[in-house]
Amino acid sequence: MDSTYILPAILTALLLGIAGGKIWERYKLVQGKWVDRRRIRQTPHFIVGLNYLVAGRVDLAIEQFEAALALDPDALELRLMLGNLYRERGQVGRAIQEHQALLQRPRLNPMEHANVLLCLGLDYRQAGFVDRASEAFSEVLKLDPTNEAALSNLEKLQEEQHQWQDAYATRQRLAAVGSPAAQTRSNTILAFLEHELGLEAAGRKDFAEASRRFEAAIAMDKAVIPAYLSLGDVRRAQGDEKAAATIWEQAVDVSPDRAHLPLERLETLYVAQGRPDRFVALCERLTAAAPREWRARAALARHLASQGNPTGALELLFGALEHNPHAIAIHQAIWGLLSALQLPQALVARYIDTTRQSVFYLDPHVCTRCRYRSTGLLWQCPQCHEWNTFVEERITPASDIDSDGPGGAAA
Repeated sequence: MDSTYILPAILTALLLGIAGGKIWERYKLVQGKWVDRRRIRQTPHFIVGLNYLVAGRVDLAIEQFEAALALDPDALELRLMLGNLYRERGQVGRAIQEHQALLQRPRLNPMEHANVLLCLGLDYRQAGFVDRASEAFSEVLKLDPTNEAALSNLEKLQEEQHQWQDAYATRQRLAAVGSPAAQTRSNTILAFLEHELGLEAAGRKDFAEASRRFEAAIAMDKAVIPAYLSLGDVRRAQGDEKAAATIWEQAVDVSPDRAHLPLERLETLYVAQGRPDRFVALCERLTAAAPREWRARAALARHLASQGNPTGALELLFGALEHNPHAIAIHQAIWGLLSALQLPQALVARYIDTTRQSVFYLDPHVCTRCRYRSTGLLWQCPQCHEWNTFVEERITPASDIDSDGPGGAAA
């Protein structure tokens, strides 16, 4: 053959081979028809499945995706999605099988391998196979060290196992790859992990290490109130009650809405110091700053009752009850005091009158489909848009439960 024709022939054959390969890659013969692989996502089954998925109708979404998968059984992303949906539906074993089968495929690129391993790790975690899940997430990080989903799930596993030091290191890695907007959240989580490490040190009586951890937690996020409580406990265990009181008072100033947390500690400390007036002044200040704050009233009422002033305590509890009639702790405290006072009729009548005028519930209704709550009966749910799904929600009185037995119906 003339050499002038050889090169064009080779180039032509090469181009035909490439074109044939592209055609073979894109098209597949299914039931006697050539199917465009790239158009799988444009099939009605896939689109309808996505709509069902957005609406939260997982079972119907699975049916549609399985129908779409029949057009191309090798579609990796679709099989990943189906495996995840099986897990969401509670079919964890089937999800594991689906994702394990994907791992056996040849020619998975590193990113695909990492995605399949991540899904398999989520399967293992839901199934309770902690070691396997941890191993899967670790393998993902070997392939993709900045995979935020793997880091986050690995951290949660470590927290569940109380592996606080490992969780701390994982959170640091996650903070390093996260967005600047997520840094504040990471700092808060790191602060809570510092607190847990401090509690471990305190349990070993290593108060120096515990103090360092608690102080580091406060430095990271001043709103982590447990660190103040624990640091005060350490100071008091070391015999420095003045420092303990100062730290607990700081907690009150930093987070007034959670000021009730250190109140019992401060009451014990002030009484031991012979200064119960400081506790009274603190509770009165909190109540004046937030009149609807019932916990400070209840704490002061408890203190007054212990000091031999049950009438003053009842006044405070009645005031707390008007602001929060739902709190069972207030009712229990009132009944305890009334019983100790041998149920004086005037005070009992006042209690009954106060609770009668309190609005406990405003005609509550709940959607049985999505749990959306409404104060009135609606015929169509504004959240899931289903019709006639609202039922009135009632609480069964204890007397009905006792009389009806375990199978008693709600009121």
